[in-house]
Amino acid sequence: MPLIPYALARPLLFGLDAEHAHELTLNAIARLQNTPAQCLWSGSRISDPVNVAGLRFPNRVGLAAGLDKNGRCIDGLGAMGFGFIEVGTVTPQGQPGNDRPRMFRLPAANALINRLGFNNEGLASFVANVKRAHSFRAAGGILGLNIGKNAATPIERAADDYLAGLEGVHPHADYVTVNISSPNTKNLRALQGDEALDALLGALQRRKQQLDAQNGRRVPMFVKIAPDLEQDQVAVIARTLTANGIDGVIATNTTIAREQVQGLAHADEAGGLSGAPVFEASNRVIRLLRAALPAGYPIIGVGGVMSGADARAKLAAGADLVQVYTGLIYKGPALVADCAQALARG
Repeated sequence: MPLIPYALARPLLFGLDAEHAHELTLNAIARLQNTPAQCLWSGSRISDPVNVAGLRFPNRVGLAAGLDKNGRCIDGLGAMGFGFIEVGTVTPQGQPGNDRPRMFRLPAANALINRLGFNNEGLASFVANVKRAHSFRAAGGILGLNIGKNAATPIERAADDYLAGLEGVHPHADYVTVNISSPNTKNLRALQGDEALDALLGALQRRKQQLDAQNGRRVPMFVKIAPDLEQDQVAVIARTLTANGIDGVIATNTTIAREQVQGLAHADEAGGLSGAPVFEASNRVIRLLRAALPAGYPIIGVGGVMSGADARAKLAAGADLVQVYTGLIYKGPALVADCAQALARG
């Protein structure tokens, strides 16, 4: 268990602006990871190995992309007991993202709204940070690298950014995630449509096969999709994923829906809603995917996991692995072991 109970730290962090608290926490983890001070937040990793997409995960619980966009804290976050860590979203060029304020807590709903807009330092800095990380992967942890497009890149040129991202991260990733589902980059979700998705994934798969051969290692590729999809849209995505030989799907990103938080402070802020209110929407998409995809096709479930019981519900819906993000902010590092133990029990 962490040396400092999160119940003591949370009131201090929640007394700050949400993004300031986020930056403060990441800066501390980046500075103290791989030092004796890491015991302040670290926890034992639950052993529950599972093979998914050709990779051996130490346990089924991972950190979702978005928390560590620049890949600065891989070892420190991994020390919380995660079986896998996903960092990014990284874009080819660094960009500031949207104007502040752009992150809002809704504590009554165990939720966040963000409109960060892929703020990151760019591919070169990201890869340098990934290369510096060592202890998490040395202990068997799996690292996913999440790629996106720059806001200034026209949507019709989006494939150029994704190809640049794939080429940059491929040598350093255990798996690559293609993020086409953030609501905070204009028109990005249009890439989930039939023809656009087929064209993008076809180009990425062709280049990935070349990179696999060039680098002498096969790197699985996942696609991250939104919760705000109708059944027929999910069916099209499922067909397109399999037709292009994509290795797996991550369901889901944040939602633009607000029914679950109506009347709460900040509920009308623009951006993606995460946390407990997206739990059922995410599970609905997971169930639709499981029904539409071939048996055994890998699904990573994410959205609203606040407890071990929530993690089990993701697996019951059809997921093979589970990721957390907002739950970590509300519940602290102990959530990782809680979820891993719940899934290890079956």
